[in-house]
Amino acid sequence: MSPKDKPLVWLHGEVKTPPLSIAARLEAGYLLRVLQSGHEVTMPHSRPMPSIGRSCHELRITDENRIWRIVYRIDADAIVLLEVFEKKTSKTPKPVIDNCKARLRKYDDESN
Repeated sequence: MSPKDKPLVWLHGEVKTPPLSIAARLEAGYLLRVLQSGHEVTMPHSRPMPSIGRSCHELRITDENRIWRIVYRIDADAIVLLEVFEKKTSKTPKPVIDNCKARLRKYDDESN
Protein backbone atom coordinates (compact mmCIF):
# COMPACT_ATOMS: atom_id res chain seq x y z
CA MET A 1 0.00 0.00 0.00
CA SER A 2 1.36 3.37 -0.99
CA PRO A 3 1.42 6.17 1.62
CA LYS A 4 -0.83 8.08 -0.80
CA ASP A 5 -3.53 5.39 -0.69
CA LYS A 6 -6.68 6.03 1.30
CA PRO A 7 -7.34 3.66 4.19
CA LEU A 8 -10.49 1.56 4.31
CA VAL A 9 -12.67 2.49 7.27
CA TRP A 10 -14.78 -0.47 8.39
CA LEU A 11 -17.37 0.71 10.87
CA HIS A 12 -16.38 -1.59 13.75
CA GLY A 13 -19.19 -3.67 15.13
CA GLU A 14 -21.46 -2.60 12.29
CA VAL A 15 -20.22 -4.11 9.02
CA LYS A 16 -19.61 -7.86 8.88
CA THR A 17 -17.69 -9.73 6.18
CA PRO A 18 -20.03 -12.05 4.28
CA PRO A 19 -19.19 -15.64 3.33
CA LEU A 20 -17.72 -14.81 -0.07
CA SER A 21 -16.09 -17.46 -2.24
CA ILE A 22 -12.35 -17.11 -2.84
CA ALA A 23 -12.94 -15.67 -6.33
CA ALA A 24 -15.47 -13.11 -5.05
CA ARG A 25 -13.14 -12.18 -2.15
CA LEU A 26 -10.33 -11.55 -4.65
CA GLU A 27 -12.60 -9.44 -6.85
CA ALA A 28 -13.82 -7.37 -3.88
CA GLY A 29 -10.25 -6.90 -2.64
CA TYR A 30 -9.04 -5.82 -6.07
CA LEU A 31 -11.87 -3.30 -6.51
CA LEU A 32 -11.32 -1.86 -3.03
CA ARG A 33 -7.60 -1.45 -3.77
CA VAL A 34 -8.48 0.43 -6.97
CA LEU A 35 -10.65 2.78 -4.91
CA GLN A 36 -7.95 3.20 -2.28
CA SER A 37 -5.45 4.26 -4.92
CA GLY A 38 -7.77 7.08 -5.98
CA HIS A 39 -9.09 5.60 -9.20
CA GLU A 40 -12.75 5.56 -10.11
CA VAL A 41 -14.66 2.29 -10.41
CA THR A 42 -17.65 2.50 -12.75
CA MET A 43 -20.36 0.26 -14.15
CA PRO A 44 -20.68 -2.66 -14.22
CA HIS A 45 -18.60 -2.92 -11.02
CA SER A 46 -19.90 0.12 -9.16
CA ARG A 47 -22.80 2.52 -9.35
CA PRO A 48 -23.66 5.73 -7.50
CA MET A 49 -26.10 5.57 -4.58
CA PRO A 50 -27.38 9.17 -4.22
CA SER A 51 -30.33 7.82 -2.19
CA ILE A 52 -27.82 7.23 0.61
CA GLY A 53 -25.72 10.36 0.24
CA ARG A 54 -23.15 12.35 -1.66
CA SER A 55 -20.16 10.31 -2.87
CA CYS A 56 -21.89 7.04 -1.94
CA HIS A 57 -21.70 4.03 -4.24
CA GLU A 58 -22.17 0.28 -4.23
CA LEU A 59 -19.67 -2.28 -5.45
CA ARG A 60 -21.28 -5.15 -7.31
CA ILE A 61 -19.72 -8.53 -6.58
CA THR A 62 -21.06 -11.61 -8.35
CA ASP A 63 -20.35 -14.80 -6.46
CA GLU A 64 -20.96 -18.42 -7.45
CA ASN A 65 -24.69 -18.35 -6.74
CA ARG A 66 -25.14 -15.02 -4.95
CA ILE A 67 -24.87 -11.34 -5.68
CA TRP A 68 -23.23 -9.16 -3.02
CA ARG A 69 -23.16 -5.41 -2.61
CA ILE A 70 -20.65 -3.34 -0.67
CA VAL A 71 -21.95 0.15 0.03
CA TYR A 72 -19.21 2.75 0.48
CA ARG A 73 -18.52 6.47 0.51
CA ILE A 74 -15.46 8.11 -0.96
CA ASP A 75 -14.11 10.72 1.45
CA ALA A 76 -11.07 12.93 0.90
CA ASP A 77 -9.07 10.87 3.40
CA ALA A 78 -10.66 7.39 3.36
CA ILE A 79 -13.03 4.90 1.78
CA VAL A 80 -15.81 4.37 4.34
CA LEU A 81 -17.50 0.95 4.14
CA LEU A 82 -21.11 1.24 5.25
CA GLU A 83 -22.73 -2.12 4.53
CA VAL A 84 -22.21 -5.50 2.92
CA PHE A 85 -25.31 -7.43 1.97
CA GLU A 86 -26.65 -10.09 -0.36
CA LYS A 87 -28.73 -8.55 -3.13
CA LYS A 88 -31.90 -10.57 -3.68
CA THR A 89 -34.12 -8.07 -5.51
CA SER A 90 -33.58 -5.36 -8.10
CA LYS A 91 -34.11 -2.58 -5.53
CA THR A 92 -31.86 -1.93 -2.56
CA PRO A 93 -33.94 -2.72 0.54
CA LYS A 94 -35.10 0.33 2.50
CA PRO A 95 -33.61 -0.98 5.80
CA VAL A 96 -30.18 -1.13 4.10
CA ILE A 97 -30.51 2.47 2.89
CA ASP A 98 -31.72 3.64 6.31
CA ASN A 99 -28.87 1.80 8.12
CA CYS A 100 -26.28 3.33 5.79
CA LYS A 101 -27.65 6.84 6.36
CA ALA A 102 -27.63 6.34 10.14
CA ARG A 103 -24.09 4.95 10.09
CA LEU A 104 -22.91 7.93 8.02
CA ARG A 105 -24.50 10.40 10.44
CA LYS A 106 -22.84 8.66 13.39
CA TYR A 107 -19.48 8.43 11.62
CA ASP A 108 -19.59 12.10 10.60
CA ASP A 109 -20.62 13.21 14.10
CA GLU A 110 -17.77 11.23 15.68
CA SER A 111 -15.23 12.41 13.07
CA ASN A 112 -15.90 16.13 13.60
